[in-house]
Amino acid sequence: MQKVINALALLSFGVSAAIVAGGVYVYTQKDAIIERVKEEAMSQVGDMIGEAVGGAATGAIGGLIGGSSEGEAPTSPVPIPVIPF
Repeated sequence: MQKVINALALLSFGVSAAIVAGGVYVYTQKDAIIERVKEEAMSQVGDMIGEAVGGAATGAIGGLIGGSSEGEAPTSPVPIPVIPF
């Protein structure tokens, strides 16, 4: 029984050490992590704005909701609920 308790104690120490090491790493690298997340978010937002502006320029309002200016009916990106009555 003593061996099981010792094994659990060592396992607990290992988990605690891993959590502390992870916390220290995140604390020391927090500025780099924040900058990386900001850059990724700005790139995604820039792509979304570019697509919306490009679609609006080629298809007026229909470009914003997925249609084209060549006579096709615009399609909504979000399904519109319909009452079955």
